[in-house]
Amino acid sequence: MHPMQRIRILVLVSGAPGTAAALLLVWLHPFHPLTKLTLTLVLLALWGGGTLALLGRIGFSLRTIANLIAALNEGDFSIRAHAGGSDPLAEVAKEVNLLAANLRDQRLQASEATALMKKVMEQIDASVFAFDALDRLKLVNRAGEKLLRQPAVRLVGRSAEEAGLSGCLAGEAMRTFEGAFPGASGRWEMRRSTFREGGEPHQLLVLSNLSEALREEERTAWRRLIRVLGHEVNNSLAPIRSIADSLQRGLDGSSGDPNWREDATEGLAVIGSRAEALSRFMEGYARLARLPKPVLAPVEVGALVERAAALERRLHATVVAGDHRSIRADAGQVEQVLINLLRNAVDAALETHGTVRIGWEHSEIGVEIWVEDEGPGLAGTDNLFVPFFTTKPGGTGIGLALSRQIAEAHGGALTLANRREGPGCIARLLLPA
Repeated sequence: MHPMQRIRILVLVSGAPGTAAALLLVWLHPFHPLTKLTLTLVLLALWGGGTLALLGRIGFSLRTIANLIAALNEGDFSIRAHAGGSDPLAEVAKEVNLLAANLRDQRLQASEATALMKKVMEQIDASVFAFDALDRLKLVNRAGEKLLRQPAVRLVGRSAEEAGLSGCLAGEAMRTFEGAFPGASGRWEMRRSTFREGGEPHQLLVLSNLSEALREEERTAWRRLIRVLGHEVNNSLAPIRSIADSLQRGLDGSSGDPNWREDATEGLAVIGSRAEALSRFMEGYARLARLPKPVLAPVEVGALVERAAALERRLHATVVAGDHRSIRADAGQVEQVLINLLRNAVDAALETHGTVRIGWEHSEIGVEIWVEDEGPGLAGTDNLFVPFFTTKPGGTGIGLALSRQIAEAHGGALTLANRREGPGCIARLLLPA
């Protein structure tokens, strides 16, 4: 039975007992037969009219709500139902109006979010592709169009194989590889993830060209290396060239200069010293380039710090003990880092007759070993970790570079900064637990 027919029957039945009772009273009362007939017709008319009026009211409200829901279903959120009164149908109309307002706000937010996402996708350099469950391309950004050298209208709907991206949808979800595409070639970083749309699984593919960034990093590294190498070599070649010229002049007129042999001995000593400095420089370079991978084993942090502090004899380093901690690390490499940091700290503290402290403390990811001094502090931090850069006479410029390389090989980090609570510098070596 249709729901509206059931409503009509219920409305008629609900008015039937009252009408029947009124008719019974009329016919039991000693009215004139014509009066009884008239009252009967009036009661029946009231029953029928009230039923029709109530059915009309219910039908109008239901049709209004149905039209409003149909408009919502079609995406029209501007229509509203009259929600006056306090009857249940008015409450339903109020809730439907509230639903329409919420849906309108949600659609506006979704539209704004979609517009923002499109703007972001158009601006990023990475190529972004979205594929459906059948590996058909559903979305591509401007960088993706350039990579495949085709507009989006021609790419959307094509399979991954037709687009030349089928290999990216298989294998590891995150990897780097050498590849060539119609628009570019080189080394690529690939990231693939899954998401659901309309209940169906989709894949999101992001390709980033690493070649340009790597080339720029290589150029920067070469510029730094050449600058430092040139500085070091020139520092040695300049006195060697000058002394060689002096020795040549001495040889040309050696009979007239009784001190020539002494001058030649001093000059050769300087040449030997600079040659030895260049040799140490190249040994440091080879050492930095041949750093082996760390061999991890359980290491007690306190014993490691105490041992490194005991090796520095020029100035006593105060050990500030922390909690008992054990980590997995290469004890020899980490000890070398601490020796380098302590040597730098003592060099700085001796300039100002300050003190040096070393300690460790627990961090969120592991252990942080710190070394602080009361020296003059850092004048600048731009070139601290540049290999072969040094401000100390006779320094090799590889200590901090080697120390940071060791820290990063352990999955940690090394930072240096001026102290806030006083003069000097503090170095922090972070090692994962």
